[in-house]
Amino acid sequence: MAFNYEDQTILFDFVVKQGNGVKGLIDSGMSCVPQPFVQLPSERIATLNAHTCEASQPIDLSQLDGPRHKEVANQIVKAAETLGFFQVVNHGVSVELLELLKTSAHEFFSQPPQKKAIYLKEVSPSKLVKYGTSFVPEKEKAIEWKDYVSMLYTNDHEALQHWPQPCREVALAFLKSSIQMVKRVVEVLMEDVGVRLEEERMNSLMGTKMVNMNYYPACPSPELTIGVGRHSDMGMLTVLLQDGIGGLYVRLDNGDWAEIPPLNGALVINVGDTLQILSNGKYKSAEHRVRTTNIGSRVSVPIFTAPNPSEKIGPLPELVKRDGVARYKELLFQDYMNNFFSQPHDGKKSLDFACAN
Repeated sequence: MAFNYEDQTILFDFVVKQGNGVKGLIDSGMSCVPQPFVQLPSERIATLNAHTCEASQPIDLSQLDGPRHKEVANQIVKAAETLGFFQVVNHGVSVELLELLKTSAHEFFSQPPQKKAIYLKEVSPSKLVKYGTSFVPEKEKAIEWKDYVSMLYTNDHEALQHWPQPCREVALAFLKSSIQMVKRVVEVLMEDVGVRLEEERMNSLMGTKMVNMNYYPACPSPELTIGVGRHSDMGMLTVLLQDGIGGLYVRLDNGDWAEIPPLNGALVINVGDTLQILSNGKYKSAEHRVRTTNIGSRVSVPIFTAPNPSEKIGPLPELVKRDGVARYKELLFQDYMNNFFSQPHDGKKSLDFACAN
């Protein structure tokens, strides 16, 4: 189709409002990156001389139930205290399911635009499903090179009824086979600070569960764009399936960025803002971002776990007593979430909302 890539209003309407997405742009025959997607030089990701992260060494979760429990628990704690990211194997999710997830993500995004656009926020037949492009494209200086579909979990019946057909069953299986592993990791992290969360409190802190499928089309000039800008996640823990293309970067303490390489059969886990708040800063929500590539279209599938909107979050009393100071204030998670989604990605700035005065 003939398309005017120079008219930014037409471009924005085509990509965002009509739901054609970045993929629709590529499929229309575009051969160079339109200006609205060109990032400021300070936000671009240089891949030359990029570090490979220490998270390339996976943690074997099956060892948590054996004589190496303490050693493996210490590995998890150390990763959560420093990088905020680690990879796990023997996590209880079958390799076959992981492969099916990648296939079903490609199936969803390869559908005609009108099949995906029915899930645009303004028209979606279900409040559980949202399809879109970028994070908050209306407010961003440059649009992120990513299409996504998010699927909020309430119960199995509603998921199988409302989530998109190409991916509902496999996405639900991924969520259900991961959630016990996530709780186990949280228990290990709480154990290290001498806190035992009652089951009701644990369930409330992980009461919001969402599966996303992200699609990063091959980009003609990846050095000009980003897949996802600098940010931390707002919840407790995120579980991420990467495909083999890679592109996930985490910020190190010295300000450098390092890639978390894809490992076949592994899942990536990262600490979110809520866990940093609860731990009074002991565990670090990781600032991360995603680069684009010209070698192929990349998919990733994260599970986000976060508190119920009505849950109050703040430093655990035991840790305030130990540290002698509360580094964050107590607040309603709904308020934190509203603030998080009201701004473009900007590193860990969203955490400022919870800082104690």
